[in-house]
Amino acid sequence: MNVRRPHISAVALAAVTALGIGTLSACSSDGAAAGNTDKFDVVASFYPMAYLAEQIGGEHVHVTSLTQPGQEPHDLEISAKQTAQLEESDAALYLKGLQPTVDEAIGQSPVKTKIDAATLTSLEEHGTEAGGHEDEHGEDEHSEDEHGHEHTHEGGEDPHIWLDPVKYAEVAEGVGKAFEKADPDHAADYRKNTAALVGTLTDLDKKFETGLADRKTDGFITTHAAFGYLAERYGLTEEAISGLDPESEPSGARVKELQQMAKADGVTTVFYETLVSDRTAKTLAGDAGLETDVLDPLEGITDASRGDDYVQVMEANLKALQTALGAK
Repeated sequence: MNVRRPHISAVALAAVTALGIGTLSACSSDGAAAGNTDKFDVVASFYPMAYLAEQIGGEHVHVTSLTQPGQEPHDLEISAKQTAQLEESDAALYLKGLQPTVDEAIGQSPVKTKIDAATLTSLEEHGTEAGGHEDEHGEDEHSEDEHGHEHTHEGGEDPHIWLDPVKYAEVAEGVGKAFEKADPDHAADYRKNTAALVGTLTDLDKKFETGLADRKTDGFITTHAAFGYLAERYGLTEEAISGLDPESEPSGARVKELQQMAKADGVTTVFYETLVSDRTAKTLAGDAGLETDVLDPLEGITDASRGDDYVQVMEANLKALQTALGAK
């Protein structure tokens, strides 16, 4: 949208792209950098935020993701060039508490419109409910993710709201209103696009509710405690191996604990992700005599993803859960 900004040469744009700014929008040329288009320029922190911006903004936005496809979002380190790009944008859409370097960069940035998705719905704590277990001091051992980074929002709340279609729809409505306020010339289209996206997410929620209604068991095991909201929404129980490095073997005590839980609750499957190693899941499954499958936390879309966008991958997740839980 910022048409009065100085033109950046093709060479400079290529350099920016190489330094980590991934352009997602098909609404403008692939080489265009954030803040230098005639559209409403939005920098999104990672895929779930970029998807919202794309769907709601439509042809009026140019969306740039700080997290490259295939990059684990929690590992992101913001470059100086990315910080400069952020400052040239019209809006920043992020989820505070998930990526500390993004939080810091956006907090210090002069970008006029800052949209924190965590403020657009209610956040909850998912610790012991999602696989956390207390150590000898009574503290939750799963307060950090498998990469050793803090994996909770401020106050210990779970940030993985996008994996619950209902909460994601609430965030979408908030993002739509923020876009309307920041770019009033296209407010009508933003309202229309937001309504369409909310409708799609409502349909997805109904598919999960119906698809998981008649199941044999409620429990499933994951390597990453990302599915607390999804589990709560549909009455499931997630047991996570979070807190272990994805390249390491689970402890004997944890394997025994999960074996006992799996046997008692009829759990059949250990789920792993597309962006981290499957070694832990397969080791545990082998020791416990369980199956393995992918349950995608949708932190990024790659060629290995079971779908091209949020809805397709979530539908693949539903099929995987139906199989694992014996749903008819």
